[in-house]
Amino acid sequence: MPTPYAYLRGEIMPLAEAKIGIMTHAFNYGTGVFEGIRGNWNPDDETMYLFRVEDHCRRIRASAKIMQIEIKHSVEEIAALVEKLITMSGFREDVYIRPLAYKSSEVVGVRMHDLEDDLLIFATPFGAYLDTEKGIRCQTSSWRRVDDTSIPARAKVTGIYVNSALAKTEAMHNGFDEAIMLNADGHVSEGSGENVIIYRNGHLVTPAKSDNVLEGITLSTVGEIAQRELGIDLVERTIDRTELDIADEVMLTGTAAHVSAVLEVDRRTIGTGETGPVTKKLQDLFFRAITGRLPQYASWCTPVPMREPVRQA
Repeated sequence: MPTPYAYLRGEIMPLAEAKIGIMTHAFNYGTGVFEGIRGNWNPDDETMYLFRVEDHCRRIRASAKIMQIEIKHSVEEIAALVEKLITMSGFREDVYIRPLAYKSSEVVGVRMHDLEDDLLIFATPFGAYLDTEKGIRCQTSSWRRVDDTSIPARAKVTGIYVNSALAKTEAMHNGFDEAIMLNADGHVSEGSGENVIIYRNGHLVTPAKSDNVLEGITLSTVGEIAQRELGIDLVERTIDRTELDIADEVMLTGTAAHVSAVLEVDRRTIGTGETGPVTKKLQDLFFRAITGRLPQYASWCTPVPMREPVRQA
């Protein structure tokens, strides 16, 4: 059986032993930034493919810079730690890897300065977050996406995900699978943890970065695949709420969600009510790419052969 390992306070240890104190500043005030990295298991060659690891490591360092959190590790050092933890843990299924940089001082007081910083990393088994086969139903949330002048929207700040959690729970309590959040101006921003793409009149469109969206790595992946394989460019611009209703296809993209077809928004059918042909093609290409099955995208994947779990000496 796999034995999950974690990195904490500069040491690798079993995940079960990785603990923080209840006075930790980030636990009390949300003063941390994080990433979600997918490890995609390919049973055909018994290999775990870590997807765009260095891009995620670059983004956590950018988030940390915005939040005045010092990460002493380079991009390459974080990526190497991720790979080592996966190798040692011996997972033989899809996993989710969480690097988190945070204010680690055990003190009370609201601030970002004069506090210690630390980096932790752990991994856990993680299957499908949304139903990518059947498609999903979404609700336009009553909760507005936090503005960049309130909490930095292009940083993955731990505290900002209260905004997402409220929207997600509201949607699920109302019988939907996911939320789509608008910004303060009433324009489409993003899902609770995903970027939004619409396909309309032969064009793929996603909200502009200035509409308080996270600069998605999966989003950029889908955009490149669409351009290279389908000859369709992904355009960034403001999207009105009603454009969701008349789009030919709508999809959500993210590390957890992969590429998920949206079949309904606010009980209004999108397109035919089935996963559209463009979304289907993008899903197929995307899943083949992230499991190491498309050689032209091999640079996105870090292969970790998982013959036998490796134990710490």
